[in-house]
Amino acid sequence: MTGQMSSEMADDFLKIVDAAQVPISKLAKAEDKDTNVLYGNIYLNAFEKLVSALVKPTETYNLQNISLNNTEVRVLAIGPNASTIPLIRTEKAHMDIDLFEIANSSTTRSAAVTFMSYKSMENLLKPDFFNTSNDTIKTMMSTVISATLQQTNNTKLTKPVNFTLRHIREFDPSGSLSCVYWNISEWSVDGCSVLETNSSFTVCSCVHLSTFALIMQTSHPTESNSLMELLNLVCVIVGLVFFSLALLTFALCQWSPGVNNVARINLCVSLLLAHLLFLLTQQFLRLIRRQQVLCAVISGVLHFLFLSGFVWMFIEALLLYICVKNLSQISSKKREVLNSGFLCVIGYTVALVVVSVSVGLLPEGYGSEHCWIKLDKGFIWSFLGPVCVILALNTILFINIIIKLNFTLKNLNAEVSQMRQTKIMTFKTLAQFVVLGCSWILGPFTKDSQILEILFLIVNSQQGTFIFLVYCVLNDEVRKQYRKFFRFVRGVFAVNTKKVCENMK
Repeated sequence: MTGQMSSEMADDFLKIVDAAQVPISKLAKAEDKDTNVLYGNIYLNAFEKLVSALVKPTETYNLQNISLNNTEVRVLAIGPNASTIPLIRTEKAHMDIDLFEIANSSTTRSAAVTFMSYKSMENLLKPDFFNTSNDTIKTMMSTVISATLQQTNNTKLTKPVNFTLRHIREFDPSGSLSCVYWNISEWSVDGCSVLETNSSFTVCSCVHLSTFALIMQTSHPTESNSLMELLNLVCVIVGLVFFSLALLTFALCQWSPGVNNVARINLCVSLLLAHLLFLLTQQFLRLIRRQQVLCAVISGVLHFLFLSGFVWMFIEALLLYICVKNLSQISSKKREVLNSGFLCVIGYTVALVVVSVSVGLLPEGYGSEHCWIKLDKGFIWSFLGPVCVILALNTILFINIIIKLNFTLKNLNAEVSQMRQTKIMTFKTLAQFVVLGCSWILGPFTKDSQILEILFLIVNSQQGTFIFLVYCVLNDEVRKQYRKFFRFVRGVFAVNTKKVCENMK
């Protein structure tokens, strides 16, 4: 009987039982669930009874720290004259319990609590014994701990107990953490919840004392689709090449005085950097995910770049609307109102404000499995919200543009060249609607359809190609400069080839 057992004898028996923890775990590893559960319950009951014999009455407080090979034990007892008590801590966990409140409700004005941390208990009480409706991979993220009240008449907790559990394995940001307790034959979450978590530790709050642990659920790894990965790589690289060609064209070609390319240049810069960063991140994802802070920073930068791209899409649509309204290239008077400096402030400040507010409200929303915005807690709307607003505004602008163009075509009494120019502008307007975000409408529907996923991948990665075709290839002035450039290159090549041939003779 533990009530008749001396603390010295209990200490000796604890060492014997502790030494049996690893052999029992290894023996039960190959057994079925019933055997594991039986061994685990017997071991927990025996250990807790032996530890209860270590409790010593005191007038103030008494803390015993016992470190065995496979278990850490803490026994804290307080008496009626206690004013302060130390923190109950082990290497991998610590407990925050209001022992004074429990003692005050006791007739003896005293209370005691035992706290154990088992290093190998997960081999008996396996994480797979956590029954959930989801088919997930379950991983034990902490040591198994036990806490019990001793020599106390009223064992009912007056307030929840908090356990801070240090992670013993690499933290997966995409996983789902649960604070669980051992309920005779399985792990259960009843009465326990997660208060706080980061990559190093998790704080659990429970309304009862028992045996606890931290279990992470992650999705089963999907089979790698090498064809999709190759298609994504090729499409993004092709899109980046055309983004670069478009930027070179905007920067080096001579444009008519009324043409304002500032929105197109910044649109290309934003999307070029966004697609390039996302491509590099996915190629080195395994290395980047080990650094959670770096992963979160990258997702924040991607959030900013894609949002600024959408803002520049709206600005370009607005400039196009002004252009159609005046039925000519943007005049110098309009450029004074919408000068480049003002446009740059709007183009990047709006995205920066949205990202800053998002970081302030929910900083842990960044850094998903793919180093993008996390989908939980509705944080994805920090991106989808502004995107939906911009797409709606663009749609309104384009409807007005089409109406004005149609009205212009009906009432145009001009030469054939002006009619042709207006028809080309109509085509560019329709093509630009695709460039300015129409492809993103496919995004929410790609989850259950591989065909839509491929279509979204191709269309979204080729925004640079669309921009290059619409604004460069389909522009007569630019094509003339292309031809002039190619004639120059061909001439230089011919001269150099002739010189080489003459030298060879």
